[in-house]
Amino acid sequence: MSDTLKLESADGIATLTLNRPESLNALNAEMREALLDRVCALEVDEAVRVVVIKGAGKHFMAGGDVKGFYADRDNDPHQKRRRFLEGINHMHPIIFGLRRMAKPVIASVQGYAAGFGVSLAVAADLTIAAADAKFTLAYVRIGTSPDGAATYFLPRMIGLKRALEVGMLGDDIDAETASRYGMVNFVVPTEQLEAETAKLARRLAQGPTLALGNLKGLMNASIDNQFEHQLQLEAEAFARNAVSEDFREGVSAFVEKRKPAFKGR
Repeated sequence: MSDTLKLESADGIATLTLNRPESLNALNAEMREALLDRVCALEVDEAVRVVVIKGAGKHFMAGGDVKGFYADRDNDPHQKRRRFLEGINHMHPIIFGLRRMAKPVIASVQGYAAGFGVSLAVAADLTIAAADAKFTLAYVRIGTSPDGAATYFLPRMIGLKRALEVGMLGDDIDAETASRYGMVNFVVPTEQLEAETAKLARRLAQGPTLALGNLKGLMNASIDNQFEHQLQLEAEAFARNAVSEDFREGVSAFVEKRKPAFKGR
């Protein structure tokens, strides 16, 4: 696997570390392909019950590799347009895979999350941020518009007016403000980010991960579904859960007044 992305796995928790700290973990072609490969593999890895995404060094991700954009600035416009279109289209399966995988995804954000870094952070199911974290959509600063599904998630999370403000102004948003807007679930002291992320990941990994996967699918589907169709999906998901080992364990533990030991099966 590429050095631009590290994978560590233990106790059902897979941690993906964006690993270009000298470039604030800016996304280049090598990291993009490594992310795509790992997300696809983790989606079908039954031993993995939770995925954590974080950045190496002091920052989460500074978005695209602007130095690479600069080096390409005078090249043929038609070829450049094609390269950007192909590159961005190759990013789509990463976001889609994170949203589709039937297991929780946590973004653990320190320092800056800019551009595609914001897209990754808001595409995660839960986002935990250090108190000194800053979020900026930033695209307007280099004269372009967002990618990575930021324009899909942000209006649904924080409302259209607020999303337009975040996108059009490109200002830095501190962690507390991001939490108030609804972009972040938890804000923790910077020195406690790693420990609090691990605590959250362990809690989810010890949960009924089949049920959590079904819940995630239902929540995602609800954005576009009609009411009656959503009710039917809920019924079908509950019925699937009801024949799982975890459901049997959960019901038994409830009646026996003990803590359940879920296995994700």
